[in-house]
Amino acid sequence: MGDFGLIDVIAREAMLFAGVGLLIGGLDDFAIDLIYLLRRLWTRRRPRTWLTTLPCPKQPGRIVIFVPAWDEVAVIGHMLTNALARFDHADYRIYVGVYPNDQPTIDAAVAVANGDHRVRIVIGDKPGPTTKADCLNTLWRELLSDERVEGVFAKAVVLHDSEDVVHPAELRIFDTLIEGRAVVQVPVLPLIKHGSRLVSGHYADEFAEAHTKQLIVRTALGAGLPLAGTGCAIAPAMLARVAALRGGDPFDATSLTEDYELGLRIAELGGEGLFARVHQDDGQVVAVRAYFPGDLVSAIRQKARWMTGIAFAGWDRTGWAGPFALSDHWMRMRDRRAPVAMLVLATAYVGLLLWGIAALIHLVRDTTPPEPSPLLNDFIFWNALLLCWRLAMRMTFTGRVYGWQEALWSVPRFIVGNFVALAAAPRALLRYAGILRGHAPVWDKTQHEFPDAA
Repeated sequence: MGDFGLIDVIAREAMLFAGVGLLIGGLDDFAIDLIYLLRRLWTRRRPRTWLTTLPCPKQPGRIVIFVPAWDEVAVIGHMLTNALARFDHADYRIYVGVYPNDQPTIDAAVAVANGDHRVRIVIGDKPGPTTKADCLNTLWRELLSDERVEGVFAKAVVLHDSEDVVHPAELRIFDTLIEGRAVVQVPVLPLIKHGSRLVSGHYADEFAEAHTKQLIVRTALGAGLPLAGTGCAIAPAMLARVAALRGGDPFDATSLTEDYELGLRIAELGGEGLFARVHQDDGQVVAVRAYFPGDLVSAIRQKARWMTGIAFAGWDRTGWAGPFALSDHWMRMRDRRAPVAMLVLATAYVGLLLWGIAALIHLVRDTTPPEPSPLLNDFIFWNALLLCWRLAMRMTFTGRVYGWQEALWSVPRFIVGNFVALAAAPRALLRYAGILRGHAPVWDKTQHEFPDAA
């Protein structure tokens, strides 16, 4: 067998390997879809939660918002000004965490905070960047100090990012729903940038599906609720309990995805979590909005950080749930499947490329290409069917949130999302290797934008 025949063999084996992997992943996703649809049928008569009928809190309290900020001079002033104008709540305070070596961000935050007791600027002791979790820990310690001095205690601690467009009613929602619970998460729905419909838009597709379907299934199965890092309220008593187990700080400063890990940790401690979908009069849900990266380089960096913290480091940092928590095992396996999925996807693309090259060689040499095996034909058929189903579901959930035009755009964005994930995987692997060698994690953030009109 010459090099010509070898290409046929490699192409066939690559496609078989990819066929198995894609089928497993496709069935995994289909199972989530099936559970969601069955749940919708089972609960179709259950009334929605509407903002207009949301009950008042039994004991209204102060809501504290943590906003960690490193190199956020471009957005922090706009975010704070917008939040102060929008929040509809009688008692709240925003704690902004900044670094002593980031004077532009300090100046932008102070310009808004001057004369407004609702904004508290907290300058950390260490120069930045450290990690987002380390900055949050600084805010936590400052909150405890203020509570001891003022005698006013927070009812909930809400996490927000410095580029977020907050919803006016979210603090009222948290004030009501946090009662008796450890954590409440509202949906996060990215804004789509003009001029970056493909890159920024693929985040919209992914979050529309994740925060309209996947998290609902996850909580319905009783699995731990991973936090999105923004738009979530945590009971201070639970944060104090986690802090006591970690030596004083509730957020793990050595983690790149402290929000994800904290959500799972709260579930392990028995804290009840709620993914809250509260509807407005127009039928849309109350959600946090923000611009996500609009260029490929920034998107790859961000996806690499998520993949490092959840898929790679998650194996040794968060481990697995108890022996009988089958739903938790399943969800954590889904969280960590990204590296394997990227290997399968890369193999599929290589197989397709080699298949095309082999077909061209056969055409030039006027030879007959080998017939695909029945097994490979079966894999191609079922994976094509599952892909069509996956694209239909993606279009459905994107359309529900963003309209039919964006639903159509979600098809090409599906390919863009695959490319971003493929490019992020090697970077994530290298970062994880650095962590294993003892390199201290740092805040590998991307540059943010705040919309001109929310």
